[in-house]
Amino acid sequence: MKKVNLFESAGFGDLTHKSFLVHDSPYFKIINFNFKPGQGLPIHSHEIEGQVSITVIEGEGEFLGKDGAVLPARRGDVLISDIAEPHGIKAKSDMRVLVTIAPPI
Repeated sequence: MKKVNLFESAGFGDLTHKSFLVHDSPYFKIINFNFKPGQGLPIHSHEIEGQVSITVIEGEGEFLGKDGAVLPARRGDVLISDIAEPHGIKAKSDMRVLVTIAPPI
C-alpha cells in the first residue's frame, strides 16, 4: 500500500504550474498538477491508445477540448476521455487536479 497527501506534497508556482508524480506503474500513472489563476495545460493529445481522467480536487477552471470546446471545471468534477482526444485545462482560481493515465505514457 501507498499513501500520499496531495495537500502536503506539492505547492503552487508563481511562474508556472507545479506537478508531482503520485504513482507510476505498468498499469497507470497518477500526476498531481497545481495551478495558479491563468495557468494550465494547453490543449494537447497523445498518439497512443488509452484513457485519461482529470479530477478537480480544489478550485475552479475550465476543461478545454477539440474545436474550442470549453466545459466548466470545479471541485469534484471528473473529465474522462481517450488520451488521443485533444484535452487541456485552465485555472480560474488556485486549482489542484489529479490526472490518471492508463496505460501510462
